[in-house]
Amino acid sequence: MNTYCGCPVIRVVPPFCHQTYQQCTILDGPPRIPVKCPKPPCRSLFRKFFLRGDIPISRYYGPKAYQKFINWHVPPNKLMYQLYLPLFFDGLCERTFPYREFARHGVRDMIAAATEKQLLCCLPMLILPAKRALNSKDPDVIIATMRALQQLVQAGPWIGRCLVPYYRQLLPMLNLFRDTNANIADKIDFRGGHRLGDVINVTLNILEVTGGKDAYLNIKYMVPTYESCVLNR
Repeated sequence: MNTYCGCPVIRVVPPFCHQTYQQCTILDGPPRIPVKCPKPPCRSLFRKFFLRGDIPISRYYGPKAYQKFINWHVPPNKLMYQLYLPLFFDGLCERTFPYREFARHGVRDMIAAATEKQLLCCLPMLILPAKRALNSKDPDVIIATMRALQQLVQAGPWIGRCLVPYYRQLLPMLNLFRDTNANIADKIDFRGGHRLGDVINVTLNILEVTGGKDAYLNIKYMVPTYESCVLNR
């Protein structure tokens, strides 16, 4: 037994080693996995196509520039949605200026100018870019992706129902951040409804309302803590 001034020396040893059977040892716990740490930013296809000049947009500097960020060289409704809308969704994972603003404003403008048929044709192509943005674990990126999904399912009566089969790809990451609203006690939260947990709850409610009769069961399967906003009225 190791002693120092007549007192035993306590050692901390890692788990699953032969030293755990020795005296005066304390078992060290397993290493903690940072499950909520954001992943390092990656270079998206949107940035590659934008720098190459394949996306017909530029920065808008006219009047009311605080409301309009993109100057479209071609009207959004004249573009090929199967090509450009997945590219803008892929840019939602961008975290640097100006690619982040170009992607988010581009998604908003293209969905607002599209018809339901155009969105339904390119809906399967939006799942992987949206999943990649959600898996980045960056709160700002997740909120932007949730806003885009909200606008997407509200653009037509059939889009929300057609999105139900893809809940297994989109919703698993929401379990990790659904209850991340910080308790600020008696302080004032100036962000209002822009906190991550609030945006996720609102998005799940919209998905249930627009997804039809099978939406709640599919959401409940992927997010077990979710409570229906339709059945509990």
